[in-house]
Amino acid sequence: MKTIVVCSGGLDSVSLAHKVAAEHQLIGLVSFAYGQRHRKEVEFAAACARRLGVPHQIIDITAIGKHLTGSALTDEVEVPDGHYAEDTMKVTVVPNRNAIMLSIAFGLAAAQKADAVAVAVHGGDHFIYPDCRPGFIDAFQQMQNHALDGYADVRLYAPYVTISKADIVTDGARHETPFAETWSCYKGGERHCGRCGTCVERREAFHLAGVEDPTDYEDRDFWVSTTAGFSAEEVK
Repeated sequence: MKTIVVCSGGLDSVSLAHKVAAEHQLIGLVSFAYGQRHRKEVEFAAACARRLGVPHQIIDITAIGKHLTGSALTDEVEVPDGHYAEDTMKVTVVPNRNAIMLSIAFGLAAAQKADAVAVAVHGGDHFIYPDCRPGFIDAFQQMQNHALDGYADVRLYAPYVTISKADIVTDGARHETPFAETWSCYKGGERHCGRCGTCVERREAFHLAGVEDPTDYEDRDFWVSTTAGFSAEEVK
């Protein structure tokens, strides 16, 4: 299955790239610059492409992203500290982000005669992000079947959509993903902050998976207190 991976440079998508390279035919990575404050993540996607020996395309959609206002990822809105399973994290939603990116990725896949577009959405995203849920994945595939009817047959490959972040760490370790060479933090500083939702989720995932976390956090222990009220089942 000739596959293009949508790769942000984060733990999930880099793990997915390594999975696809091991199990299918990885033909390239595509990343998006949409005005995110953590734009440095794209550098980690580029490093992943070099490591796996495949082309890396960066699609600049900042002209679109600047109109998708109100998100802490793109506006002058403070990125909240805490757990993803908190209502405060909804401020990190960028409206329709995945639908926009996947539409472009499917166009690239059709033009390059790829069989699939892979995306690393996972079960832990469901609470906050509506375009990371199984219903969206299924509906998007149906839409693309109509959009490319008679021209191309491209599958949306989302192997992590029903599993937890800890499961992704386990899968990534199995495929020798270099976790230290991934970027998750939404604040975009020099080091992972250790306090924003994605840092907390990352730190917790390594703990639940029983895999050593090589990440350099400014606050390595904050996750303990902020996850105290949540069970492993609640955050899957």
